[in-house]
Amino acid sequence: MEKIHRTSVRAYTIPTDAPEADGTIAWSKTTLVLVQLETAGVRALGYTYADPATAKAAEVLLKEVIQNADVWQHPALWMKMQRTVRNLGNRGIAAMAISAIDNALWDLRSRLVNLPLVQFLGAARESIPAYGSGGFTCYDDRQLQSQLGGWAEQGFSFVKMKIGTQPEEDPRRVRLARHAIGENVQLFVDANGAYTAKQAIHMAEIFKESNVVWFEEPVSSDDLSGLRFVREQVSAPMEIAAGEYGYTVPYFENMLAAKSVDVQQIDATRAQGITGFMSAAAVCDAHQIALSAHCAPSIHMHVCCAAPRARHLEFFYDHARIERMLFDGFCEPREGRMFPDLSRPGLGLEWKEKDAEQFLAG
Repeated sequence: MEKIHRTSVRAYTIPTDAPEADGTIAWSKTTLVLVQLETAGVRALGYTYADPATAKAAEVLLKEVIQNADVWQHPALWMKMQRTVRNLGNRGIAAMAISAIDNALWDLRSRLVNLPLVQFLGAARESIPAYGSGGFTCYDDRQLQSQLGGWAEQGFSFVKMKIGTQPEEDPRRVRLARHAIGENVQLFVDANGAYTAKQAIHMAEIFKESNVVWFEEPVSSDDLSGLRFVREQVSAPMEIAAGEYGYTVPYFENMLAAKSVDVQQIDATRAQGITGFMSAAAVCDAHQIALSAHCAPSIHMHVCCAAPRARHLEFFYDHARIERMLFDGFCEPREGRMFPDLSRPGLGLEWKEKDAEQFLAG
């Protein structure tokens, strides 16, 4: 038995380096909630991208469930966290708090046996393709083309841009993006649920002229019938993707049972951690549907290299910037792929405490 004798959680709010926006919201800062656990002289970490309120929820779970618990009872701890938040609800803030803790537990266990997380999980591949993700709707034409074109020059095979704030401008912006990346890079678009179903179908026909192959959240991810309607009307090779707001395994089962997507998105910083992610990945296996990881590239390169149906992960501009800035051990993509560092145990990350101090929230 190895008890977790020290726990902590802190929230850090980091300003963006420029305004960012998608089809439904705009933001100027991002909050990372960091959980740290320690046992037998080994310190581990896990995190989520959320709100400072998530840190408060995690603090309660650490005190009531994790402190002095046996780290090797990880599944029991995960289930106990579910029961603890029953009356609060196991979605949203509670799910993200569980995610940060669960990710830290995976990091701790793999560090204790001195294995990189991907090997502790069981590797299915040595690397995973990444797609450059940004192209915010508030970017001017120069910013849009520079960012997406830069990823193409770095060897990324896929890039994604945001659409939906001004639908009448989207066809022109998509054409600009295609020009910037050339004909050999696949172009993805993400409406973040900003369109109606018929509007999305109309836009999909226009986007075909620019060889768009991925249409993410053409309508709200809560509108499963709307997603299915769009999916049935849009012809190959364009695929419909959604799922980043999934917090529980039944969410993913419902989305796939409704035949709403061609590719299921999953986020280990929201879906109750790596435990939830791998459970959702098993649902994808059952439905024979590919999965793609949403954001948080430093976590997802490990789990995507372990999940059999993983196709790629999202190299989201803002999260990559934060992880590069505040984690020692951040892995840069190589020719558009991410390779876990097999020389470092766990997630392979160390928190840069002094560098992060200026961003402490509250």
